[in-house]
Formats: sequence, C-alpha cells, structure tokens
Amino acid sequence: MKFTDIFIKRPVLAVVLSLFVLLLGLRSIEQIQIRQFPKVEQTVISVSTAYPGASAELMQGFITQPLAQAIAASQGIEYMTSSSGQGSSTITANIVLNYDPTKALTDITAAVNQVRNQLPPQSESPVITKSTGGFTALMYLAFYSEQMDGAQIADYLARVVVPKLQTVQGVAQARILGSSFAMRIWLDPDKLAAHHITPEQVAAAIQANNFIAAVGSTKGPYVSINVNARTDLHTAEEFENLVVASDDNGTNLIRIRDLGHVDLGAESYDVQFFFGGKEAVAIAVQPTPSANPLDVADGIKKVFPEVQDELPTGMNATIAYDGSEFIHSAINEVITTLLEAGVIVIIVIFLFLGAIRTALIPAVTMPLSLVGAVFVMVLLGYSLNLLTLLAMVLAIGLVVDDAIIVVENIYRHMEQGMSRFKAALQGAREIGSPIIAMSITLAAVYAPIGFQGGLTGALFKEFAFTLAVTVLISGFLALTLSPMMCSKVLRPPQEAGRFAVWLDKFFERFKNGYQHLLHNSLNYRPATIVVGLTVLVSLFFLYSMSQKELAPPEDQGFVIAFGNAPPTATLDFQKLYAEQLQKQLMAIPQRENVFLITGMGGSNTLGGLILKPWGERDKSAAQIKNQLSVTTHSIAGLQIYVVLPPSLPIGGGGTPVQFVLSTTADYTELHDVTEQIVRNAQTSGLFFFVDQSLKFDQPQLEITVDRDKALSMGLSMADIGRAMGTLLGGGYVNRFSAEGRAYKVIPQVIRKYRFDKQDLTHYYVQAQNGDMVPLGAVIDIEQTAVPQSLTQFNQLNSTTISGALRPGVSLGDALAYLQAQAEKVTPKGYFINYEGESRQYIQEGSALILVFFFALIVIYLILSALFESFRDPLIILVSVPMAIFGALLFLFVGVASINIYTQVGLVTLIGLITKHGILIVRFANEIQRDEGLSKREAVEKAAAIRLRPILMTTAAMVVGVLPLLIASGAGASARFSIGLVIATGMGIGTMFTLFVVPMVYTFVAGRHAPANEE
Repeated sequence: MKFTDIFIKRPVLAVVLSLFVLLLGLRSIEQIQIRQFPKVEQTVISVSTAYPGASAELMQGFITQPLAQAIAASQGIEYMTSSSGQGSSTITANIVLNYDPTKALTDITAAVNQVRNQLPPQSESPVITKSTGGFTALMYLAFYSEQMDGAQIADYLARVVVPKLQTVQGVAQARILGSSFAMRIWLDPDKLAAHHITPEQVAAAIQANNFIAAVGSTKGPYVSINVNARTDLHTAEEFENLVVASDDNGTNLIRIRDLGHVDLGAESYDVQFFFGGKEAVAIAVQPTPSANPLDVADGIKKVFPEVQDELPTGMNATIAYDGSEFIHSAINEVITTLLEAGVIVIIVIFLFLGAIRTALIPAVTMPLSLVGAVFVMVLLGYSLNLLTLLAMVLAIGLVVDDAIIVVENIYRHMEQGMSRFKAALQGAREIGSPIIAMSITLAAVYAPIGFQGGLTGALFKEFAFTLAVTVLISGFLALTLSPMMCSKVLRPPQEAGRFAVWLDKFFERFKNGYQHLLHNSLNYRPATIVVGLTVLVSLFFLYSMSQKELAPPEDQGFVIAFGNAPPTATLDFQKLYAEQLQKQLMAIPQRENVFLITGMGGSNTLGGLILKPWGERDKSAAQIKNQLSVTTHSIAGLQIYVVLPPSLPIGGGGTPVQFVLSTTADYTELHDVTEQIVRNAQTSGLFFFVDQSLKFDQPQLEITVDRDKALSMGLSMADIGRAMGTLLGGGYVNRFSAEGRAYKVIPQVIRKYRFDKQDLTHYYVQAQNGDMVPLGAVIDIEQTAVPQSLTQFNQLNSTTISGALRPGVSLGDALAYLQAQAEKVTPKGYFINYEGESRQYIQEGSALILVFFFALIVIYLILSALFESFRDPLIILVSVPMAIFGALLFLFVGVASINIYTQVGLVTLIGLITKHGILIVRFANEIQRDEGLSKREAVEKAAAIRLRPILMTTAAMVVGVLPLLIASGAGASARFSIGLVIATGMGIGTMFTLFVVPMVYTFVAGRHAPANEE
C-alpha cells in the first residue's frame, strides 16, 4: 500500500493532520456535556385521584377503571399499572424508552379530561405528574426547627422554597414530604346529638358562610372602584364563631365551638420525616426525564445557600441526600482509571520495545486518538459519561496496537539492514492492509451494539460508537503519523542500547521456542482439533451455568431500608418501631447521615443510610446491607428488607425481584394461587425476603343498614352515608385564605371517637321529623379482612411478588425459580409479567446474545470482502470461541456474573481477538505468494514473525485493563466486570490462537501461488 508513502515523504503534512486532530479535540473537551449515563428518557406518568373515605373497591370501580380504560388508548405506553386503596387511586403509565415525554403527557391528559365527568362529584380532580419513576429522589433537602412545628415549616417551604427550587432548569417536581396547614374542625358526636345538629348541617354551614365572593367593581361616569366583600373566614376563632343553627326566634345561636373545637393544624397527619434523629420536613427533588441529573443537582446547590440565608430564625436546612455525589465520584474514578491505564500501557510498550524513542511512537497515538474521539462525540451529540469514559479506558489498549504493529514491522526491516527511511516505506506498505482490516473489523463489531434497541442500545450506543471512532482514528494515525515518526525517530539496531539488544535476543529465543512448539503441535493436528472442539462444546455449558443478572450491584454510598407495618398500623405505631430502625441505622460507624420517612403509602417506612465517602470507610455498601439485613430482623413491628439502589437508570425502583401475576379471575383466587408460590419461595433458600402485594389483612368494617327500619324512622341512605362521610372521611368542604394562599377546611370527628367500631353506633343522624337517631339503631357492623389496595397490571387483576436476594444468589436464578413455580401452580388464564429491574433483565437478557452472533456475521462478511475470500475469515474467527472460553471460565466459577457489562465485553472480544488472526493469515498468504512456501511452512513462519506484535498488543490490552480489575470506590463493579472479561478472554484466547489458528490454516486456507506461476 503506497498510500503510506505520502506521509513518510511529506512529514509536515503528517504532523499538520495530527495537530488538527489535537486542536479539534481540545476545543471539544470544553463543550462536551458530562452525565452519569447517556441521555435516556425513561418517563413515568402518574394519575392520582383522591376520594376521601371511599373504599378500595369503590375507588377501583368508579375512578380507576374509567380512567385506566381511557388512558390505555394513549400512544407510547409500554405497560400500565394501577392501585386502588382507601380514598386514593393511582394509575402509573410507564412510557416506552425514549418516547417523547411531552407528547405522552399530552395524550394522557387529554384521555383523563375525556372521562372526568364520569367520576363521582365528591372526588377530587385527578392530578397528573411526570417523572423518571425512581423510587428515591435525586436529592432530599431537610428543614427542621425547634420553634416551628411541621405544618409551619411545610407552609413556609410551599410559600418560599419550592417556587425557588422549581425555577432550576430540569426540575420536574419539588415535593414537600410533610403537610401544610388546614383548618381542622373537630366535631363531638355527643354534642352534635345534644344540639340536634347533623354533620351535614355543619358542612353546609361552612359552605354557606365561608364563601368567596367575586363582587366586581362600581363604575361611575369618571371613576371605577373595585369592590371586595369579606364573606369568607380566615382564622380558627372566626370558624369557631361560625353559626350552624339557631332556635325559631333566633335568640339561641349554635356555633361550631358548641359542637367541638377548631385549630389550625396539618392537612394530613399520616406522613413524617426524620433527619439525623430529629423530626423535620423534607423536599424531594425529582428531575425531568430528559434532564441531566448533574446539572439539576448543581443548580439546586447553587440556589441552596440563598434558601439557607432567607430561613426564619430558628429554622435550619441541609442537603440530606445528594445522588449526584455518586455520579461525580464514579466519573472521577473512571478518569483516574483512564490515566492509570495510559501510564501502564506506556510502560508495557517500553518493556517490549526496549527504547524510549521507540516507545514514544505508539505512546503519541494514545492521547491523539482519545482527544480526537471527543471531537466526533460532540458532533454526534454524545456526552462524557461513565460508559463513554469506560470505552476510552478500553481504547487505551486498542489505540496503541496499530502503532505497535507498524513500529515492530519497520524495525524488523531495519534489523535486516535497511535504512530507516526505506524500512519505513517497506514496512508501512506491508502492514497497511492488515491495519485497515483490523481497524474496520474492530469498529464493525460495535455496530450491532450501537443499533441495538431497548435499554442496552440506549445505554451502550455511545459506548460502542465512541470505541469504534477511537479505533478508526488510531488506525488513521498508524498509517500517517507512525510511519513518518519511525522514519525520523527509530535508531538503527547497531545503535540500540544494551536493554534493547538484550530484549531483541530474548524475543528471538522466545520466537524460536514458539516456532518449535508450533511445528510439533502441527505434527499432531488431531490433538489440537480435539482441544478446540472441547472448548467449543464447553461454551454452552459455561454460559448456561453461570450466574446471570442485569447489572452488578454498585456501591453508591447509599443503603435503603424498606419497612412494612401491619395494615392496621397508625402513624404512632410506625413511629414506635421506626425509631428502632433509626437507632440501628445511626449505629452504623460508616454512616454520614440518616433520614427516615414514615407513613409512605399508608403503612410503609423508608430509611435512607447515607454512607461516608468511599475512601473514609472500611466496608462496602453491600457488606453494610448484608449486616443490616440480619440485625433489622429483631424489629418486631416492621417487616424490613434492605436493598441497594439500582445501578442502572431503571424506573420503578424497589426490590430487585418484582414478579407480576395477572389474571381475569377475582382477587381471592389470585391471592390463594400466589400464596402457594410465595410459601415455596420462602423455603427455597434463594430469598432473604419474599412477599406478595395482595394480602387480605386490612380490617374493614362492613356496615349493613336495615333499610326497612331506617325508612320507618325517616332516614335515607344518603343521610346515613353523608353523615358518616363527614365524620370519618377527612375530606375537605372548601378552602379559606391566609396571607395570599388557600388552605383546606376539613371537618372530622374527634380522634377519641374513632378508636373503636362501637363508636360508630353512637353517631347520630337526624330523621325527617327532627329526631336524632343513633346509627346503632339501624346498622349492623361486621369486621372483615380485605386487601389494603387492589392492583391491576394492564387492566387485569394483579399481584406483585417482591423479593430481596440472599448473598450469592443471582437475579436470573431467582426469576427462573419463580417462573417454574408459577407454571406449576397457576391455572389457565394467568399471565406472567415483570416490573423494575426484573423487567429490564428479562427484556435485555438475550438481546446481547443476538448482537454477539450478528457481530460475528458482520465481521465475517467484512473480512471476506477485505481478504477476497470466504475461507480466510473462517480461519480468523476460529480464535473467537477460544477467547470467549477464557472469559466464561472465570464467570462460571463466580468471579463475576453474566450481566450487561460482561456481555458487552464478550462482544468486544470478537474484534480484539480477530486482530491476531488477521496478522497471521495475512502474512501467511503473502509468504506463500512471495516465497513459494507450502501452507504449513508459510503459517509457521508468519506466526513466528508476528509473535512479538501479537504478544505486545495482548499485553497492552490486558495490562491496560488492569486498573479496571483492581478498581474500588464508586462504579467499581461495572469496571471490574468488563475488565475481567477483556483480560481473561484476551490472555487465554491469545494462547489458544497461537496454536489453533495455524492448525486450522493448514486445513482451510487456499493455496496462494507465486505471481510468476500465475
């Protein structure tokens, strides 16, 4: 290939082209965006509707069902879940990955508006929110004070802090974990009966006398004056003085204070937040699906000092949890790994070449290739993230390969007596075609990954194309800059230093020894065939018997403890046992902060343990998680399971195992069938915790009205229903204003009259004749057990089996077990599905296997075109199963699992290991053609000549990923997984390649006759 002659003869041109690559790359470094992962829009749209006091069955039939049916027709929904509980309905639409979130939100909003008039008039309007669907927020900001109660803090946050936070670019929601003010009107049923007042009368009086009047203005000939009529109420005292009824002559007025008492309290007493052992109010910050979490966190941290400066006296604020700290730390760790790998590879090159000047040539291509790749990344709209940086770490071992091969081949000609200039011309011509073949092949192997769909494609597209671009740039530099530098920099062999001379002699002896071994192995080709076939057959067993999971768990400096209380638990009950959980979290020496949220979803507790920075603790998050999994079992009032946050951007959160069973059958049958699976799973030894979401353990009082008796007493069903709804429901009547904001007015029976079911019999309803009738006279009460919530998956009745895995158990094994159990016990009409991490695992599990075989086909076709042969690519690709065997061997023994990173590593091995075969086959063909040797003689000589560059490139790759193998800190598990596959696959695969490829060549290769014979 005389193309390389141009740059050897015109060195300034070669330097200028390289400087252009450098300048464009340096300029791009300033512009490229930094993220945790490539931009992935994983949108979750929730539709929440409140109907205070309504049962779960009522919520499902009258609210959830019509809304879900309308929403299901919207475009872009992957799957939909719903939950109907006491007084609340939540429908969650999980949008297809990277579908336009704005369009999805618009479609769902339109669907909700279509059926809004079908909902019960007493229900509140549906609230539609858009988020990324993560169980935990990006940031939690804690606010606490010894002078202000929770409602006062929450009100201040709603007025001052939340508006400021919502102006930060990329913030989807700043949600207050606490309750703002409400006017609580506590009614005494005995006093109501004594005054012959019904709860409905109280509600009607509030509606009539807390009236917001929009009067207008007066207009004279020249003057207009606005008119404001103060017909509403503002203070607790005004509400207490509100007249509910009077006697006939109007002298005896009955006010609300005569029927109970009024205070300005909290809208809800169901949720509480604790930070560092103190009661506090938190703000959970969620980014939009398309926002960069790092930019959002930086924006919050910029405005947070202003928020602190403006706080009232006695109030304090701190950032309780910042998810971006892990991202920054992980990126810094990868950058450190990148620098370490670069230094190590340069040392390896020097040790193989023996001279600093010689090692300088491939060393120069390393930063140029990486910097040049950044320029292309900016053009493609890519970012510097954990995966593209990981691609650059792998690229360090790759980009020097081409230059090493060029240098070694040119130096070989100098050893044969050529001048530096002529050796550069001849050596570059010989190696040009193999360099092009290797670069195209290695770049092509990543194309199937780049075009893969789903989460794998979304995450690894930038990884694949970054690596491909880097390899292509290194190939360009190897054909332009490296030959030119060889013609100027290389010293003649007679001027080499003692170390270089000794090294040359060592490799000469090593080459002769290898050639002797190869010659002997070719005398016993059947033995080599048996070894090769054994390796090939073992691949299936090694892969199928290795542990499988979506991604290895990462130490993100954060441990989550979920606590499930009994469904009857009040907030006081949860606080009692949550304090014990808090003590255990606070007792962890490696902790930095602890926060706790009680009352989530009714009876759930969430504990967050923020750990010290990675360098300041002696235990990993996984070790602490395992420790807490054991110690928290002593907390009797909560069923606690401890998990690590998902290491990939997965919507839904929660436990790793989320196995969904859905059916057209009723909930009783669904519960009984699922309970069999759960019982078997609990004794399987796979799960530390396993349970199902559908439980008939929520006590419910079924009230049966004697309609005949009620009718005879002049009572209607509406009278009874409205009276009980007002006293027990906790719904609001209307709103009042205070300091420019509107708050709810909530009448409800005093708490002491809600302790026992017998209290209900002492509630009074007014008959048509004016008599007060106790409910006990017309109702019967029976206690039953019902589900805490009724859940559906794609509008079918469903339950979710959630589980936390025991140490050493993979997600793949757990899901396979549950699938097998479900197939055994479920009758016809049941369907299996998945949520969260389990869903991603099932969807992505076999995706990269198809990519692997597609990459093999692509490389075979490209090599066929480059070699103008359908035989030679078969010889080259024989090395692939050898490399895969080396990698799978270590995965099989449990050093790592088969996950999304190791599978990408296996695909990468295809391109890496084929470089060796390309060198051997190309040179063997040329030796046949130039020297007239037989196939066996040619391949023996070619393999011996190419031994040194093969070993050099292998060492550069293996040692280059060494920092990945010894990685620690943030993001270490992902780096270790892919580094292990590359190192073991290349090391063991190269050993096999040096003997198996020549053997296959003697069988399969064509005869390349010398030109004069042709």
